[in-house]
Amino acid sequence: MGFLSDLRREFIARPDAYKGEIVFKWPDENIRRRSQVTVEQDEVAVFFRDGTVRGELKPGVSTLESSEIPFLGDLVDSVTGGNFFKTELYFVSTREFPNLPFGGMVDNVVDPETQLGVGLRVFGDYSLRVAAPDKLIINLVGTRELLSNDQITDWMRDQLLKVFRQKVVQHINASAWPILGIAAHNAEIEDEVISGSGVVLSDYGLEVARMGNFVISIKPDDEEQLKKYRRDVQYTKLAGSYQAAAAGEAVEGIGEGAAKGGGAGGAALIGAGLGLGAGIVAPAVPAAQVACPSCGAMNAAASKFCSNCGHSLS
Repeated sequence: MGFLSDLRREFIARPDAYKGEIVFKWPDENIRRRSQVTVEQDEVAVFFRDGTVRGELKPGVSTLESSEIPFLGDLVDSVTGGNFFKTELYFVSTREFPNLPFGGMVDNVVDPETQLGVGLRVFGDYSLRVAAPDKLIINLVGTRELLSNDQITDWMRDQLLKVFRQKVVQHINASAWPILGIAAHNAEIEDEVISGSGVVLSDYGLEVARMGNFVISIKPDDEEQLKKYRRDVQYTKLAGSYQAAAAGEAVEGIGEGAAKGGGAGGAALIGAGLGLGAGIVAPAVPAAQVACPSCGAMNAAASKFCSNCGHSLS
């Protein structure tokens, strides 16, 4: 059993079962002098002790001897008579990790076109790469104790959403992009996220290599509200003015009331609304009205816009 333990210590490499991990920590912090460490082409071996990175090994096979690798002199364990190095050894992958999902609710933002508040969501995937293994070990693995892929990518997802909130929403407002047409700017927004995340992630030795399947969406209720606003605006333009649109809506509302059984009074009101009621004799039936919250003018209850100032009555 002792022979097998010594053999394990003398030949150190990342196990096959952990090839897909961003970071793999060698389980033993007492490493025998003259052990052979194999570092694959897509990784770096990082030696960490007392809160600092003491050195790195590039791809290849190295024999752990302080006379050949100078930084190992700081790791000699004097208690063992210099036969062991006292260190945490990490294998950090430098290859690209693709197709990592991210997304969620971003925030409530004001649509520049309508000035209505809408809930903005974003979904997509990204590729992660370790740019500085030493920073990753010091600031993320060592300080925040994030070691597994799930822990690191969960943290990354939170950072990307923060970037979207702080940078991209600001960019949307500055450029006055209508939310309903925002998909046309996906490429620009991807660039904003990659650029913004670079500043946030650089201290942690990580970078977003690329993004894909980038989708920005809004809540279904908010989308319907924005579409309704656009329809109303187009209707007003076709009618020629807010007053004409409001008058048309009033006539439409009266007609709907008559269709539901308004009787003779309803017919008289329809005629009056169309300018055809001069010769019709009918009892005066007061129409339901509502006050404009902006100017106080009275309008038909079915109106959507004030006939006096054009303010929305909804």
